[in-house]
Amino acid sequence: MAVIEAPSPARRLVVTPVAGPLAALVLACVFFGVNSDQFLTGPNFSLIIQQVMVVGTLAIGQTLIILTAGIDLACGAIMAFGGIVMTKLAVDHGLPPLLAVAAGLAVCAAFGLVNGLLVTRISLPPFIVTLGMLNVAFALTHIYSNEQTVVGLPGLLTFLGQTFQVGQTNVTYGSLLTILLFLLFAYLLGSTAWGRHVYALGNSPEVARLTGIRTRRLTVGVYTLAGFVYGIAALLLVSRTGVGDPQAGQTDNLDSITAVVLGGTSLFGGRGLVIGTLVGALIVGVFRNGLQLMGVPSIYQTLITGILVILAVAVDQLSRRRNR
Repeated sequence: MAVIEAPSPARRLVVTPVAGPLAALVLACVFFGVNSDQFLTGPNFSLIIQQVMVVGTLAIGQTLIILTAGIDLACGAIMAFGGIVMTKLAVDHGLPPLLAVAAGLAVCAAFGLVNGLLVTRISLPPFIVTLGMLNVAFALTHIYSNEQTVVGLPGLLTFLGQTFQVGQTNVTYGSLLTILLFLLFAYLLGSTAWGRHVYALGNSPEVARLTGIRTRRLTVGVYTLAGFVYGIAALLLVSRTGVGDPQAGQTDNLDSITAVVLGGTSLFGGRGLVIGTLVGALIVGVFRNGLQLMGVPSIYQTLITGILVILAVAVDQLSRRRNR
C-alpha cells in the first residue's frame, strides 16, 4: 500500500491563501526600506500598527461575516455610534467608565444582532441590510451627539492609547490588544467546531444545514459577534484619539473590506484566514506610511490601494475558476 506523505510545513505555507499577501507585504517593506531611511525603524513600525489597529479590529468582524458569504457596509458607522455612546454616558451622564464601555459594546452587538435577524428571518441580502443599517447608525450617531465632539474623557476610556516601552520603541496597549484579538480569532476559526461550521456555512449553506448545522442561529451569532468586535474597535478609536467623534469611521467600512480582500479571504465565502486579514491591514498601512515618507501625495495612495484591491479580487476569481 502506498504511503501518502503529509505536506511539509513549507508546502502548507505556500498553498495557504496568506502566502501571496505575505509575500506582497515583505516586498513592500523591502521597497520602502530601500527608498526611506526612516521606514525600517521600530518607532515607525509601531506607528504603522497604531494606524491600522482600529481598521484591523473592524476587519476581524468583517472577516467573520465575509466567510459566511455576507458583507457588512455598516461596521464603521456602528463603531462610531458605539464610541459616542461610551463617551457620552461617561462624560455627560456620569456613568462609571466600565459601565459606559459595557453599554457601548452592548449597543454595537445589538446592531449586529438586528443585522443577523434581518438576514436570516426575512431573507434580506446582507448588502441591503447593512447598507440600510449604515444610514441608521450614522443618523443615530449625529442625533445622539448633537453634532458635538465629546471631550474630557476619563482615564479608563483612553488607557489603550497609552504606551509601554519595548527596547527603544513605544508600543500602545491598544496595538497589543489588536494582536491578541487576531490570535484569538485565528484559534477560534482554525481549531474549534464553531470555526469549522462558519467555513461550512460560507461554502454551502444548504449542505451545512443538511449536515445538522443550525445555519440561521450560526449566522445570527456571527453578525452579533462581529458587532461586539466593532465595539472593541470603538474603544480603540476613542483611546487613540482621546475624544468621541461623531464624524469617525465614515470610510472605515471600505477600509475593512480592503484589508479582508487583500488578506486573501474570498468575497464568495468559505475561504480565508483571519491572520491573512492582519496581513492585509498591514499592507494598507505599510503602503500609506511608506508613500507618505517618500512624499507621494495622498491621492496616489488611494489610487494604489484601489488597484491592489482589484488585483486581489481578480486573483481570487481566477483561483475559483481553476478549482471548479
